[in-house]
Amino acid sequence: QVQLVESGGGSVQAGGSLRLSCAASRYSYKMAWFRQAPEKEREGVAVIYKSTGNTYYADSVKDRFTISQDNAKNTVYLQMNSLKPEDTAMYYCATGDPGTSPYLRLSPRGYTYWGQGTQVTVSS
Repeated sequence: QVQLVESGGGSVQAGGSLRLSCAASRYSYKMAWFRQAPEKEREGVAVIYKSTGNTYYADSVKDRFTISQDNAKNTVYLQMNSLKPEDTAMYYCATGDPGTSPYLRLSPRGYTYWGQGTQVTVSS
């Protein structure tokens, strides 16, 4: 079992920045951020593989968002810059174990444990 606690959400104007944090109760193979807007499917935003530091991003956030980690704290961050109204969503942190297909690295099916989410609202 892994407990995940997200923080850092809030409201910001378009073009602004926010930094999300996700603290995990123990080490995990990979940690990712997902988001879900009302009436839309949950989509993967970014993932980091804990041992290698390899990262992958959704095309919609490349060059604007950065995922990073502090292994000593089992914490992952999502720095979000140049925010757009379409980034408005509930953001969730998730962890996954080895053995899942790399094709699922940004799919909810590739993750086992989820946080409660933190709301991000971007106004135009």
